[in-house]
Amino acid sequence: MNFKAPKGTKDILPGEIYKWHYIENLMREIAASYGCREIRTPAFEHTDLFKRGVGETTDIVQKEMYTFEDKGGRSITLKPEGTAPAVRAYVEASLYADARPTKLFYFTPAFRYEKMQKGRLREHHQFGVEVFGAQDASVDAEIISIIMNVYNHFGIEGLELHINNLGCPTCRKKYNDALKAFLESKKDELCSTCNSRLEKNPLRILDCKVDHCKEIVSDAPIILDYICDECKNHFENLKKYLEVMNINYIVDPKVVRGLDYYTKTIFEVMDNGFTLCGGGRYDGLINEIGNQDIPAVGFGLGIERLLLTLEEKGIEIPKPNYMDIYVGSMGETGKLEAVKLINSLRKLGVKAECDHMERSVKAQMKFANKIGTTFTTILGEEEIQNRVFKLKRMSDGTQFEVNLDDIDEIINIIKNNQN
Repeated sequence: MNFKAPKGTKDILPGEIYKWHYIENLMREIAASYGCREIRTPAFEHTDLFKRGVGETTDIVQKEMYTFEDKGGRSITLKPEGTAPAVRAYVEASLYADARPTKLFYFTPAFRYEKMQKGRLREHHQFGVEVFGAQDASVDAEIISIIMNVYNHFGIEGLELHINNLGCPTCRKKYNDALKAFLESKKDELCSTCNSRLEKNPLRILDCKVDHCKEIVSDAPIILDYICDECKNHFENLKKYLEVMNINYIVDPKVVRGLDYYTKTIFEVMDNGFTLCGGGRYDGLINEIGNQDIPAVGFGLGIERLLLTLEEKGIEIPKPNYMDIYVGSMGETGKLEAVKLINSLRKLGVKAECDHMERSVKAQMKFANKIGTTFTTILGEEEIQNRVFKLKRMSDGTQFEVNLDDIDEIINIIKNNQN
């Protein structure tokens, strides 16, 4: 029997979970500063949501989704991305009746059966922001600034913001016709997947991962040459807003992303050619899912990729204080007093621990050192009789004499004398 974690998944162990907490708390604070509120959606949805929302010709739908039939005979899919479920929740809960724009953020696992690659697992995790109800390019720039604020907080340098405009359905059709005409003569050279996309959705061929197909489309027509005046104006406004925010950008016509729902603005943040995150505008998706003509824009930021980038650049996340005080003990009476003391401290928010393994005093102190406690003490007969004990600060050996019955005094020493 195989009791290892499935390929493409990873345990997040106690020794590294603090990094996730730090990142998630930071992202929550930044999102809140922009007026975003958190939403949580189920780990699985009806398969049609992704076929209709993400697009049947995308790699995600064609090759990567974890889809199964439940006991009721319904086709269910583990969510491969966070936007379509957020849109479904927005429509189902009639959040469009609230004041607009509606700004939402989420943390979600995403499941894709794909080739293992740098920073991407078959179960990975995303931080996402979706803004519903605003079509102005200022919102596009705003969500990009959320991303850059996250990276800037860590001091990550050398990142590149690549932006493009995929046009609206009207100008997209003109571009698709031009792209199709270009690719027709090269049909026999394309991979089988790209051949199947040529009739249905030629734009998806630009996102093919096959090297030979990448070479073929390198000389393909550029979509920016085909977008209408409205889309051009939106793109120019986006640039202006990014500039007043002091956000540098690169106009990159090759950025198309791997999802069909994007319109107009599309972007990726790159680190030496490695995509850290991406997103864009999807003005037709809400109408596609819920028959509501409401514009929207959003992004997904991979947390594993952020952690990998921090590691590669030698940027450390500060470790938290795991334990404030370890209360050692001698004898049964000492053990009872230790349990009583840590129980009182825990109720007041102090991280406290005592011995549960019948260790010797020496072994208890070794254990206290291993768990990284800030203070230690030992309660024996003398301490209990006199109702006085000594708190030892582990970093420098400084000792504080404390009344055993004065919880406030104990807490003040712990809180005010941490190095």
